[in-house]
Amino acid sequence: MKHLFTFLLIITSYFTFGQKFSQENTSVQPNPLHQLRIYEIPKENKQVFLDRFRDHALRIMKKYGFTIVAIWESEFREKTEFVYLLEWKNEDAMKTAWEGFMADKEWKEIKAKTAKQYGNFVNDIEDRTLKLIDFSPEKKLLK
Repeated sequence: MKHLFTFLLIITSYFTFGQKFSQENTSVQPNPLHQLRIYEIPKENKQVFLDRFRDHALRIMKKYGFTIVAIWESEFREKTEFVYLLEWKNEDAMKTAWEGFMADKEWKEIKAKTAKQYGNFVNDIEDRTLKLIDFSPEKKLLK
């Protein structure tokens, strides 16, 4: 009887502590964070801006872990806009990537050179952090 009690105690504690341990180690991935960037760009520098973004910004952003979902062009209230959507693992990843990108020596040199050659590239920037609602049909835009 003593051995049966010890055996039951061991089995009970295994299931109790084993279940708790597995629940603690099951990490639920939080929903990704999205960032919407809207740049109002001067019409006279539109193509130069697009070339600079395509040829330089995309490459340098990739180095810092940027994940671009899509890029659009928009005409809104007689303004030319360049719009893109980013997907981030979390806010810390977003902040770290932007700090690295903005401090990147090559990017700073490219911006200075093109600004000196062509003038103003961006009139205004709108930056929106988008957090998914729990009933959103898509949790992650990129597969």
